[in-house]
Amino acid sequence: MPKILILNGPNLNLLGTREPELYGNNTLSEIEQICKNKAQSIGLEVKFQQSNSEGELVDCIQLAVNTTKGLLINPAAYTHTSVAILDALKQYQEPIIEIHLSNIYSREPFRQHSYVSPVANGVICGFGAHGYLLAIDAIYRLISDKKEV
Repeated sequence: MPKILILNGPNLNLLGTREPELYGNNTLSEIEQICKNKAQSIGLEVKFQQSNSEGELVDCIQLAVNTTKGLLINPAAYTHTSVAILDALKQYQEPIIEIHLSNIYSREPFRQHSYVSPVANGVICGFGAHGYLLAIDAIYRLISDKKEV
């Protein structure tokens, strides 16, 4: 079973109580469970992680280089600030999907720039927790297409 990493950035551990009008009512634990259920149903294994630390997120990406076939990342606030995460992602040669719960393009101007997007195969934003399921479908397709080549 191909393994994918779902990586979550700062403050996402507060989901369910943090600005539910923007991010929804699902907790990160609930999102993790729906992701694992979805992935298992299509033949993927999921490693699901969250950190508030930029360095820990970089470490997770580096460790994923030889151990996973795809990466889904919700870098949260680091989307708009982290060259370190960008540089780590540049070393990851498997498919990458960037995820955001809210539509970052309808928010403040500073949130509309992503350091992750240039290295991502695609971006899913504005669909709340359902975006993670869309991203799992997308990464599965990218992994499957890569196998056929």
